[in-house]
Amino acid sequence: MGKVEIRWHGRGGQGTVTAAKVFADACLSDGGYVQAFPEYGPERAGAPLRVCNRISSKELRMHCPVTHPDVVVVVDPTLIETIDVTEGAKDDAKFIINSSKDPSELREKLKLKSTQKLYVVDATKIAIESFGKPMPNSPIVGALNRVTGLVSLETLLEDVKKSFGKKFSQKIIDGNLLAVKRGYEEVKEG
Repeated sequence: MGKVEIRWHGRGGQGTVTAAKVFADACLSDGGYVQAFPEYGPERAGAPLRVCNRISSKELRMHCPVTHPDVVVVVDPTLIETIDVTEGAKDDAKFIINSSKDPSELREKLKLKSTQKLYVVDATKIAIESFGKPMPNSPIVGALNRVTGLVSLETLLEDVKKSFGKKFSQKIIDGNLLAVKRGYEEVKEG
């Protein structure tokens, strides 16, 4: 596996921090070393935030922000208008964007290099259809899992079940599991 660095861009209240932690926990369950840490000022709903993951087959000794990500996850597509989400991304970085827009339009807007890959999933729509709330975190986790292949889908679903099981009804848990699976299946390369 080597080391994979992921930088997430979202807004407070969208479940971005939870998504990064769930993904890290799943990678930990699969035997990797992980870090998941948010970077934000006063946390409030709607405020932009970043979350970083480091996942490695070896012990992680770095404890600094991810400045040259291998993967960039954009949970809130409106951030593309206000923040340079491509900042510091490696030449072969993978971008996963929650959007209903055409991938070619997003590729152009982000000014991605031909060596950088773009993946798009309409995570908000999937969330509304799966459990009735515009919380894109579960479908985005599914898409990230598909794009990176860092953990098996079964392990990821088990970890989602564990982390949501303490706080939510079976109906919400089932809806989130469906949303993860759909994010995994419906992510498109652009």
